[in-house]
Amino acid sequence: MNELIEPDLLSAAFTQASRLLVAAILTGAIGFERERNEHDAGLRTHMLVGIGACVFTLLMVQLIHRFEGDDIRSDPIRIVEAITAGVAFLAAGAIIQARGQVRGLTTGASLWLAGAVGLACGLGEYVLAIIAVVMTLIILRLVKLLE
Repeated sequence: MNELIEPDLLSAAFTQASRLLVAAILTGAIGFERERNEHDAGLRTHMLVGIGACVFTLLMVQLIHRFEGDDIRSDPIRIVEAITAGVAFLAAGAIIQARGQVRGLTTGASLWLAGAVGLACGLGEYVLAIIAVVMTLIILRLVKLLE
């Protein structure tokens, strides 16, 4: 029980919780824009994708630290590839072809980006994540006006 209140453990838990919260907020902004414009994948979906990518990233960081110095070789790029592939699979599900028309490409791309934002948040790269979300919202809003 004492190990639950150790300062290092509390600090790590706070760091993880803050990264998850930032991932939820940032990807929620993308999801809110999609939902407000009545697209299938909205607030919840984008937040879940972002949080999921963040959790996998946090686990990757923990595994690297846990086995540091052992003879086990860790390759964080493989985890990034797995996250990307999983999110791409979900994004592909948002793309529909019906009657010769393709729909959902932008929603699929925004889901893919939500995964990238979650990954960035998991690594503590908040500035990168914020810039990506701001650029995404500008593109989704302004480019639509120009079309």
